[in-house]
Amino acid sequence: MTNRHINAARLLIIRAAPPLLVLLLVLAAWELIVRVSGIGPYLLPAPGRVAQALFERGSDLWSAAGITLYSATMGLLASTIFGLITGILFAEFSWLRISCYPYAIFLHTVPIVAISPLIITWFGYGSNSVIIITFVISLFPIITSTTNGLLEKRGEFAELFRLYGASRWQELWKRKFPGAIPQIVSGLQTASGMAIVGAIVGEFFAGHEAGRYGLGYYMFTAQGQFRIDLLMAAILISTLQGILLFAVITLGARWGLSRWLDAEA
Repeated sequence: MTNRHINAARLLIIRAAPPLLVLLLVLAAWELIVRVSGIGPYLLPAPGRVAQALFERGSDLWSAAGITLYSATMGLLASTIFGLITGILFAEFSWLRISCYPYAIFLHTVPIVAISPLIITWFGYGSNSVIIITFVISLFPIITSTTNGLLEKRGEFAELFRLYGASRWQELWKRKFPGAIPQIVSGLQTASGMAIVGAIVGEFFAGHEAGRYGLGYYMFTAQGQFRIDLLMAAILISTLQGILLFAVITLGARWGLSRWLDAEA
């Protein structure tokens, strides 16, 4: 093992140790509080009981997690494509931004629980409605980050582009868009967490189809049965899914940017 790998492993341990220590302390305090106070498991189960529920129903929960992750990913992909196109058009055409941006804000401010029944009425129960709900809830951060990133004033190379007679779209793709990438990635990171929330909320309302149960369905039924241990196990898995999507976007952006910088060099 080279010194580079040793240093990388050491840095990973240094960064991971504090969060893991905090997690262990929280779990220990949680277990102690439940044991000392005598709180019933229908209100606050001990960590061991949550782990037991995760082990006993792991097959069902992880299968449901796959369905939820699929809906979240499809909704996030659709919102990414639509949000990038919309943000570019808003940045390039001020009349379009002035006319339509308020409606994007309106769509963002309307509670998703208020429009979910309407979406289900139009598209029926099942994964289609869940994906559309996910699309709606994760769209605004991408539109906003893309629009603001492209509108940010950057004087670098602007005179050079004008000197060589670059077209409007050449300046967009060669100068504005690369400079806006950090903000766009930030919007995607925010939207990734909201996509999981949208999928869970969608499954609360849209239910299931042909025996396909998502995590939202298990959360809903567990809450109705006062199976708080099962509910917390499902919440844990959904949290891990949000972290996974966030990590994929972050690492993908770093990989793509490093390749682009290497190509420029």
